Amino acid sequence: MGRVTAPNQVSPVPPADLPSTLGELRATGHQYRTVKQELRDNLLARMGSGEERFPGIVGYEDTVLPEVERALLAGHDMVLLGERGQGKTRLIRSLGGLLDEWTPVIPGSVLNEHPMHPITPASRALVDSAGDDLPIGWLHRSVRYGEKLATPDTSVGDLIGDVDPIRLAQGRTLGDPETIHFGLVPRTNRGVFAVNELPDLAERIQVALLNVLEERDIQVRGYQLRLPLDLLLVASANPEDYTNRGRIITPLKDRFGAEIRTHYPLDLDLELALIRQEADLVAVVPEHVLEVLARFARDVRESPSVDPRSGVSARFAIAAAETVAAAALRRSGLLAGAGAGTGTAASASAGVGAASRPEAPVARIGDTVSVTSTLRGKVEFESGEEGRETEVLAHLLRTATAETFRARLAGLDLSGFTAIVAEGGAVETGELISSAELLRQVGTVPGLAKVLDRLGLGDAPSPEEAAAGIEFVLEGLHLTRRLGKDVTDSGRTVYGDRD
Repeated sequence: MGRVTAPNQVSPVPPADLPSTLGELRATGHQYRTVKQELRDNLLARMGSGEERFPGIVGYEDTVLPEVERALLAGHDMVLLGERGQGKTRLIRSLGGLLDEWTPVIPGSVLNEHPMHPITPASRALVDSAGDDLPIGWLHRSVRYGEKLATPDTSVGDLIGDVDPIRLAQGRTLGDPETIHFGLVPRTNRGVFAVNELPDLAERIQVALLNVLEERDIQVRGYQLRLPLDLLLVASANPEDYTNRGRIITPLKDRFGAEIRTHYPLDLDLELALIRQEADLVAVVPEHVLEVLARFARDVRESPSVDPRSGVSARFAIAAAETVAAAALRRSGLLAGAGAGTGTAASASAGVGAASRPEAPVARIGDTVSVTSTLRGKVEFESGEEGRETEVLAHLLRTATAETFRARLAGLDLSGFTAIVAEGGAVETGELISSAELLRQVGTVPGLAKVLDRLGLGDAPSPEEAAAGIEFVLEGLHLTRRLGKDVTDSGRTVYGDRD
């Protein structure tokens, strides 16, 4: 979120068939439009064609996006309010996709001026002297977006600009726009500019944005430059900062046309969809494991032990999935280094082959234990929970696992699994237990095929997938008090009879 995108970065090469002079541009019938008109027209065009309007935005289709669309159609600058990790920045960045793919500019213009609508004295003089022979350039929409993470040390010069003493020494006057080194906001003229975490911007710096939002001009060092900026200004803020601490000055709040509340995924399916879309997984993570992690994130978010004002970012579940995948890859690497194979036969009812081969990286429910320590720093706990953070997360993870177990396997006869450990038997699993070894201990289990089908592992799962399904059932039976469980000093887990 802290990345600063310069609007005048190198643009993609424009197509060769675009007009190269102002006269050629006029001949095409091109009409100048403001950024807000451009956004409105392109949004309506996408609505009419059924084209996706905000690619990659999950869970906001019926709540946030309609409000954003109304703001765009009304031509309003907007502020998005939401706790951390709700996709505010991603949504803001997607607005640039509604701009024209290519737009004409006066070459060399710091403010990206349109050749039909120059705003600086130098550009107006250039257009007047060259007329239709004025060469024009083309700016891609990817470089018409700029953003700044608001920090207490941000200056007016960063956002708006400052007097360039070198240009003053060259003989220009203070009232001449050519003496100004423009900041990020004017350099994003004819584009979309975002201020992330606006409440963190010092109040005296917020004042500098007042003219930008309402009068559409800028002031530098007390000199008012009548440069009518053309841009959409969007800000993000945490509602705790915005409403309770009053960190955004009232006149600035009043100048935003739309205030839009974002939220975390409203249901489990949306949480899962977000994980699938965003997580960069280095191993196979079965659906039932992803569901456990999605439920875990939601349970953490709703826990009374967690500070609700801080929120639990969607990045929590994404990072959890990536961590679990990494644990599976680590097991695969360690077993390969130890020369472990997976060559023993699996349950015939599961349809698992018996060929000897390296362990494939497939996540199991036991791999989720690692997230309680590695992700602890992503959660703000209530003051009374100090020292119990990992314990709280471990309890919530067990709760999420039990919830998924009941949701996925309710109504199935699992007596075949409890029979494995009857009369003193036991099943040992853990990070360095191969799938072949786990399947050898279990042998043929009545009803295993139905279990694997319910877990979405198919009719012919690999040994690693079958092992993942079996370990999940064993853990679920333990959490529902039908099996006992012990953890050895070496970190291995032993499931046995409760007695």
